[in-house]
Amino acid sequence: MNARLLGWRELGPGTRHFEFEIPGWNGAFVPGQFVSLKYGHAGAGITRAYSIASAPGGPNFALCANLVPDGKFTPFLFAMQPGDEVSVPAILGTFTLRPNPPDSIFVATGTGIAPFRSILLAQLESNPYARFVLVFGNRYTSGLFYDAELRGLQERFPNFEYLPAVTRPDAAWRGRTGRVHDHVLELVGDRRDIDVYICGLREMVDELRGKLKVLGLDRKRIVYERYD
Repeated sequence: MNARLLGWRELGPGTRHFEFEIPGWNGAFVPGQFVSLKYGHAGAGITRAYSIASAPGGPNFALCANLVPDGKFTPFLFAMQPGDEVSVPAILGTFTLRPNPPDSIFVATGTGIAPFRSILLAQLESNPYARFVLVFGNRYTSGLFYDAELRGLQERFPNFEYLPAVTRPDAAWRGRTGRVHDHVLELVGDRRDIDVYICGLREMVDELRGKLKVLGLDRKRIVYERYD
């Protein structure tokens, strides 16, 4: 399949939300999965995976990506103009919400928010009895991608709580501060009937997994995906 770029918008410094279309595609994927993009000639092309940041349905899908100036793929992606196309070899991934989910905590840093945006947009209305809490951490408030949208979802759905946290707040910030780890451990508390989904860079993911295991949370309740 080939995906055509419809447009993009800035989410923060060096980060964009991309909208693509695959003509004739029915939009069938499981929220939380990723799409492989490839450019270049067969056998010599470069392929990278990006979590889909939109809900299933229809021919469109969205991505959230950081520009890596010396990278092999994102300079190409950020240079694309509306109408340009890129190959889509596959849509894969197992970082998906379990059937009949219990109360769940979603933990994201940076562009790790992408699969959770997909899951929330698709699942909040269809799972009104499960409680979802999103802990979204970044250094600065400018890195809280989709912040207004997530706050809107919190107002709309009583079973969803959005908890952004920054480690380097400015004078105007009135929300949570510090790393996501402490906030997640506080939320889990004595509960052992809750699932924790974690998405971000390896260091954060591995450290939080370790802390949750020490806390006594069953490892089967910890679902994770690392970006590096």
